[in-house]
Amino acid sequence: WKDDIKIDQEVVQAYVDGESDAHLSRRAVRNWGAFDIQKEVIDLCPTECMKMEGNEPAIDNKECTRCMHCINGMPRALHIGDDRGVTILAGARAPILDGAQMGTLIVPFIKAEAPYTEIQEPVVTIWDWWMEEHKNRERLGELMKRQGFQKLLEVTNIKPVAQHVLEPGQTPYIFWKEDEVPGGWDRDITEFREIHHT
Repeated sequence: WKDDIKIDQEVVQAYVDGESDAHLSRRAVRNWGAFDIQKEVIDLCPTECMKMEGNEPAIDNKECTRCMHCINGMPRALHIGDDRGVTILAGARAPILDGAQMGTLIVPFIKAEAPYTEIQEPVVTIWDWWMEEHKNRERLGELMKRQGFQKLLEVTNIKPVAQHVLEPGQTPYIFWKEDEVPGGWDRDITEFREIHHT
């Protein structure tokens, strides 16, 4: 989904007050004790976009990464928004030593409406790229690793977005090309030293 998470504040209070039917899924296996919204939901938010305002939880939806931890913690009180679509991930693999790895995010959000051409175009382009470039027994994830994520973005004509970067400085996907840099790669060292004093 793309819009804000929906919060039913009455059901949130039912969770906080310990009403058994509000958090039935938590107690299905055993009694875990009183529900602590701060400890079990808000403190575990990876982007720290949740806080309590009085007795009601508030979500800074601009900072939310849609990990769904809060929704899993309070499934009857929190719901995904109405602007729904699909995310395209590719290159998932399960190497023996490293274990199962989720696919790389290609397109963060596409509205899912008939005739679904927005979904089909990048998928068919990725498939065609793999058919032309892969080596014997090489899967898509291995091809992406060998040729680089930047090559995949170029082939699919997908613009780089912030969600493509796992950690700043740790994901060397995006590189400048010489024609994208004003003046290209050649620099006048004297002019550079006038601007950047050492």
